[in-house]
This record gives sequence, C-alpha cells and structure tokens, in this order.
Amino acid sequence: MITFDKKTMEEAGLSCISPIDGRYRKATLALGPYFSELALIRYRILIEIAYFEALCKIPLPELKNVPAIAIDRLHEIHRNFSAADALRVKEIEAETNHDIKAVEYYIKEQFNRIGLSSYKEFVHFGLTSQDINNTAIPLSLKEGLEQVIHPLLESLLAELHKMAREWKDIPMLARTHGQPASPTLLGKEILVFHERIRIQLDQLKQLSFPAKFGGATGNFNAHYVAYPDMDWIAFAEKFTADIGLKRSQTTTQIEHYDNLAAIFDNLKRICTIIIDLDRDFWTYISMEYFRQKVVKGEVGSSAMPHKVNPIDFENAEGNAGIAIAMFEHLAAKLPISRLQRDLTDSTVLRNIGVPIGHMLIAIKSTLRGLGKVSLNREALDNDLEKSMVVVAEAIQTILRKINYPEPYEKLKELTRNNQTITRKALDQFIDSLEVSDEQKGILKKITPFNYTGIPPRELK
Repeated sequence: MITFDKKTMEEAGLSCISPIDGRYRKATLALGPYFSELALIRYRILIEIAYFEALCKIPLPELKNVPAIAIDRLHEIHRNFSAADALRVKEIEAETNHDIKAVEYYIKEQFNRIGLSSYKEFVHFGLTSQDINNTAIPLSLKEGLEQVIHPLLESLLAELHKMAREWKDIPMLARTHGQPASPTLLGKEILVFHERIRIQLDQLKQLSFPAKFGGATGNFNAHYVAYPDMDWIAFAEKFTADIGLKRSQTTTQIEHYDNLAAIFDNLKRICTIIIDLDRDFWTYISMEYFRQKVVKGEVGSSAMPHKVNPIDFENAEGNAGIAIAMFEHLAAKLPISRLQRDLTDSTVLRNIGVPIGHMLIAIKSTLRGLGKVSLNREALDNDLEKSMVVVAEAIQTILRKINYPEPYEKLKELTRNNQTITRKALDQFIDSLEVSDEQKGILKKITPFNYTGIPPRELK
C-alpha cells in the first residue's frame, strides 16, 4: 500500500478542497498575491499605513513631528510582508477573534519596533473595519485584474486576431438553426469573438473601482468630533484617489457595492462569450473543420485508443460556467445589506478570488485549445460543395432586382421539392428562366465558394 506524508499531499494538492488550490494550482498561482489570505492581510496593512501617512501629511498637530524616514520604514512592513508576518497576524486574530483588530495590533507592534510607540494610537484612528476592507479588497481586485486577467485576455484577443487574419479568405458554410445557410468566411466568424471580447474588456477598463471611507456609519463621526475644523470629505476623496480608487460619496457603514457589481457583471459577460467561443470550436472540431494536434503521451479515452478529445474547450466551458455562477451571486448579493450593515458581505467578499480563478483557468484552457487546432480545408470545401442550395438566396435576390415574377416562390419550390440540389440541377433551373443569356451567365457564376458577402474592414 502506497502512503503519502502530509507534506507530499500538500505539495501535490491532494488535501485541498478547491481544485483552484489543488489540481489547478499551477494555473492560478499568479492570483495568490491578490486574492489569498496572505494577500488580504497585506493589502489591509498597506491601507492602514497609507492612511497613517496621509494623516501625517495634513499634518494633524499630534503627528507633525513624525520623521519622514519613519514613514519609509513603515512602508517596508507591507512591501516585505512575508508568510511568517501573516502567521503573526493570525496568532493575534486567534486572541482577538477579529481580523481587522489583529492587523491594527500587528502594526502597533511594528510601531514599537521602529520607535514610533508614541504615535501608535493613530493607527486605525477614527476608522471602522469596513474603511479598511472596502479599500483593501477593491484595490486587490483592481490590481489582480490589471496584472493577471487583462494581459491574459489581451493574449486571447491576439490569438483570435491572428487566426482571423490567417483564415480571412477561407469560405465556410454557415449554419443558422443548425441548418445550411448563406456561406461566410472562417476568419470573419473568429473575428466575431474578437470584437465581442474586445468591447467588454474596453468597458471593464473604463469601470471605476469603488471605495468606502467614512467611519462607523459613513458620516466621519469620530473624525469630526476630534477635529471639527478638518474637511474630512476632501481628505477621504484625495486618500482614495491616491491609491487608485473612487470614493462612494454617501454610504452606510459599508460600501454599497453597486459599482463592484458592475465589474462582476462585466466579467460574467466575458466568461459567457468565452463559453460561446468554446462551444463553436468544439462543434467545428466535431464537424472535422479542425483537426487537433496530437500531444505525445496524452490519452483521449481509457477505452478507445484513437480518440483525441477537445478537452481544453470542455475544461474552459466548465470553469467559465462556475465563474459566471459566482459572479452572478456576487453582483446580486453584495448590493443588499440590512439597514446600516449586516455581516453577509464579509464572507462573500472573501470569495472574490474564486470566480476569478475559474475564469483564469477558462482563458488559459481556451488558449491551449486554440493552439492545438489546425485547419482541415477539405472538410469545409466538401460541405460547401454538398450545399449548392444555399445560393438560392443569391439567385432570387438578383431576380428580384430585374423584377422577375415571384422569384422567392420559384426558388422555394425548387429547393423544397428536391432532397439534394446539385450544380447541374441548379444550372437547369437557371436555363429554364425567361431571362437574358447574360443574366443566366451571371447566375451560373454564383457558387457557395464565392457567395460570402463583404469581409469586415479589419480583414480587408
């Protein structure tokens, strides 16, 4: 019997509940600095120290003598934050049973260490926990998306654009309702997904990341009672703007999360488009329009040796679906809180990294799937050759142009009364029309291979 010690199991991800931290750990490792528990603690410390520095810059009378070199040393606390430091915070939390108070006490320990003991009561001065959470979490989301998700989506867009350009002149039978329809261009169909994702990514980049900063119930009560002559609203506006966030003006104890919901809705739409892309490529593979490159040593089926399954697109679809479900819950739940606040947002916010992890896996799997496909031109041509019927639209349109009587009805009778329309049958029909030889010649030149319309400007 084979046994594994605890360390080996943890290294292999065998003891993880979530596949994000287990099976897919390598794929999602880049998200750790933004959405892990360690990252959350570090971002909270960053906000607390940035706030203390902002108070020193006013300066509050009691903080006017804080030396600049001490501020630099304070910033080293979050810049050099380690797993050991995070464990110390968790030790304090085990005593306080309060995560933000643990961060406050940890920072005060560091104040003692670097000789700032006389100023440590200005750590977390006048604030409530959500002033920290509702700045730290949006900031981590902003930076996680900008540093990890945006670049990966740009890579997906670049790959789709490359494929669209490469296959811009390849005619392909279109299918509406699953039935043969007016021919299209393979490159154009790929460009459809490029445009959809590009529009959503551009919208995502335009969305502001909200912050709540205003004390216990959003009114700066504690700040105002201590320093009534200070413009605390202007202070909070500048403080949140300086860290890259946009302060919500009127709040309860917590951020109302409406703008955060807009971000999650946008991410949900991107995942939906990715599923649509994955399903189309999966279908094209099943139709043999694409072949998949064989990876040495890879097994497609435990029973059928010949199989090369489109597993990357299937994996992407599944993970994007989980991401959508969670983004949907985040967007629907977070803006709702009883009266001035309840705690339901707290546990939900801790899960932001989960759908982003599944989204990351979906994008990477889609890219991997796209990288394995090669065009099978013969299959596309065969389908076009067998679907001569799709030029009926073109013929009846030209007949309409020259005012030929009931062209739609005549083409309908021809195409619906015959199981298969061959080139020969179509030519015979054209010859039976009471039009000039010149018009007949024009009609006979129309084929499924050249009846592809106008390519998008981007592919010309």
